[in-house]
Amino acid sequence: MIFKRLIFLFLILIFNFNLSSQSLEPQKENITRILIIFDASNSMYGHWQSDTKINIAKRLLNNILDSIADIPNLQLALRVFGDQRDFPPQDCNDTRLVVPFGEGNAKKIAHFIKYLTPRGTTPIANTLAAAANDFTPCDNCRNIIILITDGIEECRGDPCAVSQDLQKRGIVLKPFIIGIGQNFAKEFECVGDYYDGSTEEQFQKALKIVISYALNSTSCQVNLLDQLGNPTETNIPMTFYNRLNNQIMYQFVHTLNTKGVPDTLLLDPLINYRIQIHTIPPVYIDSLGLTPGKHVVASAYTPQGELFVKFASMSIEKSFVPIIVRKHNDKNTLNVQYTNKKEKYLVGTYDLELLTLPRLYINDVEIKQSHTTTVEIPPPGNAIIYLPANGYASIFQRKKDKDLELVINLKTDENMQTIQLQPGNYTIVFRAKYVNKSFYTIEKKFTIESNKNTTINLNFR
Repeated sequence: MIFKRLIFLFLILIFNFNLSSQSLEPQKENITRILIIFDASNSMYGHWQSDTKINIAKRLLNNILDSIADIPNLQLALRVFGDQRDFPPQDCNDTRLVVPFGEGNAKKIAHFIKYLTPRGTTPIANTLAAAANDFTPCDNCRNIIILITDGIEECRGDPCAVSQDLQKRGIVLKPFIIGIGQNFAKEFECVGDYYDGSTEEQFQKALKIVISYALNSTSCQVNLLDQLGNPTETNIPMTFYNRLNNQIMYQFVHTLNTKGVPDTLLLDPLINYRIQIHTIPPVYIDSLGLTPGKHVVASAYTPQGELFVKFASMSIEKSFVPIIVRKHNDKNTLNVQYTNKKEKYLVGTYDLELLTLPRLYINDVEIKQSHTTTVEIPPPGNAIIYLPANGYASIFQRKKDKDLELVINLKTDENMQTIQLQPGNYTIVFRAKYVNKSFYTIEKKFTIESNKNTTINLNFR
């Protein structure tokens, strides 16, 4: 018998271990996919600094490829334009993906670039549009374009519009553009982040910066401020959206570290964020731009206090009644909480609608910083109703100098019903289902007291 129990316990332990192992399974690591778009138009044969533009660009790009060849979770691809048709004449469709995405592609790209010959024109818009198909679907990928060019659009396309479309559709993050030989900042500022490579030294520096930005995260700290301006508010969910396309990028629960300081978050620096802080009501940081490699602090004013609504009796402390919470003098529902449960709200004034029978309305409830506002309501009583037959019965509340107010219509097919009502004066009106004269309507008045049962028997007038 003892042996069987030991076997049973052993099986339970194995089962629980398997469950916990599954629940602790790590999420997939993000993959960074960098598409290098390389200009092979005939102008790249132009002399520049110590050599031709094409030779300098090949050499410096190969140096970068060597340095990142063994980085994990990195996939590279290469698209070129202008290498297939001579200019003139002009071929605005001269763009092609020559090395698709894959791990360990650095050497393949370097080998292809080594034998690349500049020939054609500069179809930047068409190249960016075609690049959309280079990024196969991937749930955990950061898609980045690095465009290296010595010229601007020559095919009457609109690179700005194409780039914006790619970003809004969530296909790529904001592209990097490195200009060779002269400064094209004005032409490319709407396309992406432009880096000037007017000199050989500047071009080399720009390549290193862009690769660093593409591969590394940037730290950010979100301060949730109380009424005194101190970052003491915490334990609030936060959603980081891509401000351009509203795609959810990160979700965190705000945390104070062991030193009482807001925790440091590592974010993709290539995105401009909109942050939703899920207080009640929510607070937004409309725009957060990051500088790669620099710690950024963002702040939001989120002073909070608690609301606690309970019955003024411990006998029904486990009763949970829904409460509609609205901003003062605002008809829109802000939140639904329950009696006997605390909920945090931003400091301010609120109106409450309790879904008791009948409903209770409590206005001008003030929430103060780091304070629990407690609202007590009278506990209900039970109306135990006996009907003489199946029929139509309604309960109305009687208030002094006011019309009767409908509280509830009872079930038509139950002769005995128990209804929980707030203390007050009521009237029940009943007519049997199968009589055909209003004359047979029965009316009876009754009063409900807290924590008491009241019997209403319509079999006896």
